[in-house]
Amino acid sequence: MNITVNDLPVELDDAPTLLDMLAQLGHPSQGAALAVNQTIIPRGQWAQYQVNEGDDILLFQAIAGG
Repeated sequence: MNITVNDLPVELDDAPTLLDMLAQLGHPSQGAALAVNQTIIPRGQWAQYQVNEGDDILLFQAIAGG
């Protein structure tokens, strides 16, 4: 399956959930936010939300600072 994550092409072995995708890519879910095809997906839906071929995913990581 081919998707885009933060404007970079990514190939996945199967059709994972968002939570599975983060694990496959080695990104922690703690402090992260996700948008799929320009729609923010609430964290409570990540374990059920299925990634689809061609999805454009933006991964935001919280950064502390001031």
